[in-house]
Amino acid sequence: MGCCSSAEGKRDWKPLEEHSCTDIPWLIIFTLFCIGMAFICGFAIATGGSSRLVSGYDSYGNTCGRNNTDKKIDGVPFSGADMTEKKYVFFLEPCNLDLISRKIKSIALCVFKCPATELTTYKEVKDFALSNGSHLCSYDITPTRYESSSDRFTKCPKLPVPASKAAPIFHRCIPTDIGCYAEFAQAFMTFVSDNTVLRRVVAGVLTSKEIIMGLCVLALVLSLIMMVIIRYISKLLVYILTVLVIVGSVGGSGILWWLYADHRFALTSNGTTVFGKEVAADNGKALLVYAIGATIFTVVLLLVMFFMRKRVALTISLFHVAGKVFIHLPLLVLQPFWTFLSLMFFWVYWIAVLLFLGTTGSPIVNDSTGVVEYEMQGPLQYMVWYHLVGLIWISEFILAFQQMTIAGAVVTYYFTRNKSQMPATPVINSMFRTIRYHLGTLAKGSFIITLVKIPRLILTYIHNQLKGKENACARCMLKACVCCLWCLEKCLAYLNQNAYTATAINSTNFCTSAREALLILVENALRVAAINTVGDFVLFMGKVLIVSCTAFAGILALNYQRDYTVWVLPLLIACLFAFLVAHCFLSVFENVVDVLFLCFAVDSKYNDGSPGREYYMDKTLMEFVENSKKMGQYNPQEGDGREMKPMTRGGASA
Repeated sequence: MGCCSSAEGKRDWKPLEEHSCTDIPWLIIFTLFCIGMAFICGFAIATGGSSRLVSGYDSYGNTCGRNNTDKKIDGVPFSGADMTEKKYVFFLEPCNLDLISRKIKSIALCVFKCPATELTTYKEVKDFALSNGSHLCSYDITPTRYESSSDRFTKCPKLPVPASKAAPIFHRCIPTDIGCYAEFAQAFMTFVSDNTVLRRVVAGVLTSKEIIMGLCVLALVLSLIMMVIIRYISKLLVYILTVLVIVGSVGGSGILWWLYADHRFALTSNGTTVFGKEVAADNGKALLVYAIGATIFTVVLLLVMFFMRKRVALTISLFHVAGKVFIHLPLLVLQPFWTFLSLMFFWVYWIAVLLFLGTTGSPIVNDSTGVVEYEMQGPLQYMVWYHLVGLIWISEFILAFQQMTIAGAVVTYYFTRNKSQMPATPVINSMFRTIRYHLGTLAKGSFIITLVKIPRLILTYIHNQLKGKENACARCMLKACVCCLWCLEKCLAYLNQNAYTATAINSTNFCTSAREALLILVENALRVAAINTVGDFVLFMGKVLIVSCTAFAGILALNYQRDYTVWVLPLLIACLFAFLVAHCFLSVFENVVDVLFLCFAVDSKYNDGSPGREYYMDKTLMEFVENSKKMGQYNPQEGDGREMKPMTRGGASA
């Protein structure tokens, strides 16, 4: 199962000539791991964790709406009661929140009905309890003794009892007036050193929520437009992006400096109110930071574009082929949606099981509060760590499945000489081919990424927990380790992607594919590095353009609210969402380009255009190769006598 156990020697590259299952042992391991994940979910449901989470439970361990007579807890009074008719959880102090443990520090009782109106006296509490049988005080106080009991101030809710919502949320009585939660917000505000600035920032977000939503929609539309541009006018894309990015960067920097100067002028104006001057000062500081950052970014961007100007022809050829790929494989555009839906479905499942585990375990009486809590003890507590590993491994597996699907579809397109003989749905065919043959390869590749990501996350967590406690040397070492692991993770992710492409071409196991892909890339290091760098840079410029346009529109929109809105957080939220959306869409194009890199390298290594060794590459890339030969910039490596066998479908050469 290890990479060193591969006994295959050097072999020919055979583009989809035959298919075979790869890395079956790792598929078995991954299947067993997923069975373990399902066992954890089943354990949480079987032990009552799911029912306690959904239905709720009182402070004595009784699940509301259930018969608990067979679940008597030793040493806990009132446990093991029949709560079949009492389906709702009522908190005596619903606003007594614990910020650290994220819990309500209150006695919880199972009641028949939540109070629909505010109860201002203990007589009203008594009448409500007698009318529907709901104990709004502890179980040891009968409703008839609500008014006369000496424990009513400690075992009954504080007056007035707020009215609850008509429809309880997850069987919990939720007050209609949630103003009491202002104490929780105030505690959070106090936790921050400068709560005055924070209030203005939060107020700015709430005031600008419509603008933020509009900017997010704008980012989505711009990303779709960018995909259309890539698909239909790929030849002009480089020039369009170059001009627009230069104009956008220079113009954006200039506008930011102009707005900064305008806000500085507003500070000196006598007509501005005191509160307006505070907001203008905050906006001025933010604009100064933005302007300096934008200026530095613009200078660096112009220098990089200047040194890469000679690679424009190569980028145009590559993007032209990638544009044709999207024309022939339009379903590639939908890959981010399927991946996003799969990840969201899995993440919702993972969070639900995690919440189930939070209410699973043995009942423990909290000595400080006197209520029953459920804690996992002994070996069972390692289920959470197992569940955490599953989050990373399965998420990486889903992302790897997208990469393999894209690689298989692009490989089919590249190594099919007659495009009319391509399958009707190459993307779907690639998806089913991946499911049938290569799930083990995906499991192994995603596990390698998980193996690197987990230590990095642990070190990051340790660094955050020890912030301010460790010395400078330890802090520097932790940051260096985190940085090294991050770089290793990125390198392995790039190698994995090329290994998936090699698997899609040759149908070999992960280790063999990774070794062959690495060898072919090293042999063509300068050529592939140049193409890869320029391609990624152009796509990065596309992301910058989308974010710049969104930020520019945000500046114009927020400028009309300068008197009462702090720009920092609204603009950052809109720009972050714009970058994520642009990255989601353009990452598919980036994957296509990376697959084309490896296919082009393999094709140019094993073929030279002579009879019997014709190129598979597109005419645009052939023209680039010929022009590079004439200019003396291209020196293809001589073949070693091995022939790259053509792709066959149905027993005939395609």
